[in-house]
Amino acid sequence: MRILLVEDDNVLADGIARALRAENFAVDHAGNGLDGGHLGATELYDAVVLDLGLPIKDGVTVLREWRAERRDMPVLVLTARDGWSEKVAAFKAGADDYLTKPFRVEEVVLRLRALVRRAAGHAGAILTCGKLVFDAQLGTFELEGLPLKLTAFEWRVLSALMLRKEVVVDRADLIERVYEGDADVDSNSIEVIIGRLRKKIGPTMIETVRGRGYRVTATGA
Repeated sequence: MRILLVEDDNVLADGIARALRAENFAVDHAGNGLDGGHLGATELYDAVVLDLGLPIKDGVTVLREWRAERRDMPVLVLTARDGWSEKVAAFKAGADDYLTKPFRVEEVVLRLRALVRRAAGHAGAILTCGKLVFDAQLGTFELEGLPLKLTAFEWRVLSALMLRKEVVVDRADLIERVYEGDADVDSNSIEVIIGRLRKKIGPTMIETVRGRGYRVTATGA
């Protein structure tokens, strides 16, 4: 999962980004509304954490512009503005959730996971595919009832596939959801990660659809 964090307080942004990366998220950071608006309009993100009081362009304006451009990624507003009018303005602009400062970073993680899960069309947190179980709220995997240990890259690929189980996910889509914007990506990086996952969950659960991408399927379990 790849998150865009738009926050002008660099100390706070660094703390949030570290916490999200510790939970296997890929994170891109923008320190003002202009840069954040551009990234959100041109890159693929599973969710956005958006401050309102941003330099150059405020968060409500950024959000309104994204929605006008049909950018439908879920947006969690994270701000010190706790007045009713600010909340109404944010939700009218297209916010999906609203959290005021101060906050616990753990709550940000939980809210983001819930937003991503619901955006993928899943009401419940537990997703199963054959012998593989993904708790999309806690971010954990089990294989045949036992915890599955994954690297951050493996987790991002497998969670992207599980959120869209039985559906082909384009290779380019996976790359955008796995790597941060400044990453140096090898041409065969996704194939390497898929190969490692097949060693851990079995060779047939992740199907290669030639010329299109990959899907996780219970028929191969």
